[in-house]
Amino acid sequence: MNTGLQFKHYVWLVNILRKRHRMTLKELQEQWVLDEVAEGNPLPRSSFHKYRDAIRDMFGLDIECDGCYRYYISNPGEVDNDLAKQWMLSTLTTGLTLTNSAAIKDDIILENVPAGYEFLPVIMQAIRQRRTIAIGYRKFGFEAYTKPVDPYAVRLFRQRWYLLTDNGERMAVYSLDRMLSATLTDQRFRRAASFSSEEYFSEYFGVMVDGTPMEHVVLRAYGKMADLLRTLPLHRSQRELGSADGHTDFAIDIRPSIDFVSELMSKVDGLDVLEPASLKAKMRHIMEEALKRSMQG
Repeated sequence: MNTGLQFKHYVWLVNILRKRHRMTLKELQEQWVLDEVAEGNPLPRSSFHKYRDAIRDMFGLDIECDGCYRYYISNPGEVDNDLAKQWMLSTLTTGLTLTNSAAIKDDIILENVPAGYEFLPVIMQAIRQRRTIAIGYRKFGFEAYTKPVDPYAVRLFRQRWYLLTDNGERMAVYSLDRMLSATLTDQRFRRAASFSSEEYFSEYFGVMVDGTPMEHVVLRAYGKMADLLRTLPLHRSQRELGSADGHTDFAIDIRPSIDFVSELMSKVDGLDVLEPASLKAKMRHIMEEALKRSMQG
C-alpha cells in the first residue's frame, strides 16, 4: 500500500473517533464502507490494529478499548493542546479531501499557497540538527545578499512562512518568500536550553518583534465583531470584560507593534480602541494619512 493511502486511513480513523468519541470495531467497519475509505473494501481487524500503532507513532494518540468493546482516543489532548499536531492533522485532512474532490475542483475556492515552502525541509533539518544555514535573501527594494544564520524556529503568519534566527548580530526574522536559497553548512550552533520560540513571540501579534512597549489595550467590539473576537482571539491574553448596549469590551496585554495595529485597522468597521490613548492616536494618524492620499488622488 502506498504512503498516501496509509495516511488517508490513519486520518479517517482519527477524525471519526474525534467526532463520534466511542465506536465498536463493527461500527467502525460499517462506517468505513459507507464512507468508501478504501473504495468500498472492508476494514480487516488486523489492519485496524496496525493503524492504531501507526497513529500512536504519528500523532501520539492512543486508541483504547473500554469495557463495552468500544474504541476511543484516551488522550485527545495530544492533538487538542499541540498546535503542530493540529496543523498536521488539519493539513492531511484537507489534502486528502481535495484529492477525493477532483470532480468538483472548480467549486473549491482556495487562497494562494504560502510562498517559500520549498525551503522548509532544509530549514527543519537545520533546526533539528542545530546546523547553521547560508541563506540567499533579497529585501524589497534592496540588492540580494547571502548570510549565514542559526535557525531557531519557523512561523506561519498571513500566508507567509517566517524563519526566526540568530544572524550573528541579533535575533532576526526572515520571510521565506524573499529567500532565494537555503543551504546546510557543516557549522553547528548552540541554543540556550532556556530559550522558547513560543515565548519569544508571546507578547506580540504576528512576527514583528521590535521592542514596542507593553500596553494594556481595551477594545470595544460592536455587533458580530464581538463574536468574531470570541471565536478567534487576537492574542492569548485576550479576555472579555463585559457587554452592554450592543457592544462588548475586551482587554489584551500586548506589545502593539505594526502587525497588531494593521490587524486592528482591518477591523475598524466594527471595533474601537478605548485604551491606551497612544494607540488610538496612532490609528487615527494612519486613517488621516490614508484620507489625504485618497483626496490627492
